Amino acid sequence: MTGSAPDRIISARSSKTDGKGTVVLEASGVTKAYRRGWRHAPLRVLTDANLTLRTGEIVGLVGENGSGKSTFMKIIVGSLQRDGGEVTRQGSVGYCPQQPILYERLTCDEHFELFGRAYGLDPGMTERSRDDIYETLGFVKYRDTRVEELSGGTRAKLNLGLALVHDPDILLLDEPYAGFDWDTYLRFWDLTAERRDAGRSVLIISHFVNDEERFDRVVHLRDGKTTS
Repeated sequence: MTGSAPDRIISARSSKTDGKGTVVLEASGVTKAYRRGWRHAPLRVLTDANLTLRTGEIVGLVGENGSGKSTFMKIIVGSLQRDGGEVTRQGSVGYCPQQPILYERLTCDEHFELFGRAYGLDPGMTERSRDDIYETLGFVKYRDTRVEELSGGTRAKLNLGLALVHDPDILLLDEPYAGFDWDTYLRFWDLTAERRDAGRSVLIISHFVNDEERFDRVVHLRDGKTTS
């Protein structure tokens, strides 16, 4: 689920086009520094981060560990305040954080029910979406299993599934396939391709890209700045 930013994310009132398609998310001139006490200068993580996501695109945001990718993603989502710049987005958002935010004593089914209610879905829609996600990612046998009993890979599947349950227009994924086996990795790419074909948009951040041909574009983050 998406958090609320201390400084409000601007939601576009009407669709914007830039000559290449309809823009559903745009971050421009984003800056962020972390304060480290009065004895130390601020740690500048983002100095000029920019990103555009259009309808029906899969875009990768790539950078080394510590480059500020997760910071940038949290700002885009709205769970972290930025120091400068602007973020606009159009449509519903699903967010899959790098570290799963799950409840240890709830089952997978109970998680989907909880998130479905949070997104305002009726029970029938939640059930249909949940069952499709179980089938697509291959973990239906764990539906009645508590999170505390799940492997890291199955937790990763549930983490992704919760971001998908409301069929968002924009899917924001932070290192989503780090815990996947090869079969789930391939299922993941089939799923993202289906979402692109349906006019949905996907942003994936990672510290490396193996299958660059699966992306429409890859944006690199280095020294606080983005380059295509």
